[in-house]
Amino acid sequence: MTAASAPAAETAAREDVFVLGKREFRSRLIVGTGKYATFPLMKEALEASGSEIVTVAVRRVNLTDRTKESLLDWLPEGMTILPNTAGCYTADDAVRTARLGREVGLSDWVKLEVLGDEQTLFPDNDELLRATRTLVAEGFTVFPYTSDDPIVCRKLEDAGAAAVMPLGAPIGSGLGLQNPNNIAIILERASVPVIVDAGVGTASDACIAMELGVAAVLMNTGIAGAKDPVRMARAMREAVSAGREAFRAGRIPKKRYATASSPVEGSLGK
Repeated sequence: MTAASAPAAETAAREDVFVLGKREFRSRLIVGTGKYATFPLMKEALEASGSEIVTVAVRRVNLTDRTKESLLDWLPEGMTILPNTAGCYTADDAVRTARLGREVGLSDWVKLEVLGDEQTLFPDNDELLRATRTLVAEGFTVFPYTSDDPIVCRKLEDAGAAAVMPLGAPIGSGLGLQNPNNIAIILERASVPVIVDAGVGTASDACIAMELGVAAVLMNTGIAGAKDPVRMARAMREAVSAGREAFRAGRIPKKRYATASSPVEGSLGK
């Protein structure tokens, strides 16, 4: 990047803010805190990701004895904590977990997870919708993890969700975006941010999701489970940025046959 182009790039970055829950962010990569071998490794990877939002399972936080080492002690300074209800299988359990997180001062934001079973970890959308309505009524800012079903996403938005977070693939699978067409339909209809959550395995998966026009990508295992989590965190950071830039630039249309990239006749400008 030349000296002349640097200010223009910085201006573009400032203009392309990511608004979530009425707050502005620069990074469109949201990361998790699970599955790291050590807390120091987790912190280094979080810093390398450039993310400004980190999800934390309320069940993993030591809420009773603050004198003992806590996951929260290892979060990079300034990151916004997004508590999640991981491990909940009913609306009632998820609501109780969200309330607990708020009561101990974590946040009134919640990444709402209500799972259907332990094998697939797919969301139970009936229970999810019920929990969303309850928490929105109690003043929570709710970000529900859901299936890539446009109808369910619409219902969650109507229930007051501040964003919808359809899965790209099963949690921790690393399969990448399995149904981009459904994500595209959700994007066409949604008036809240759409965040792809779960299934990202490598940088190209994140880039593809961003190229569709999603507001952000949320991941955990794709970074924490890599052979080199810190290096993968940097790769994901660049992939999300590149995918966003490609979306904003507007790709060329796909064609069945070749199109010459150089003029066949005449000179430049004629």
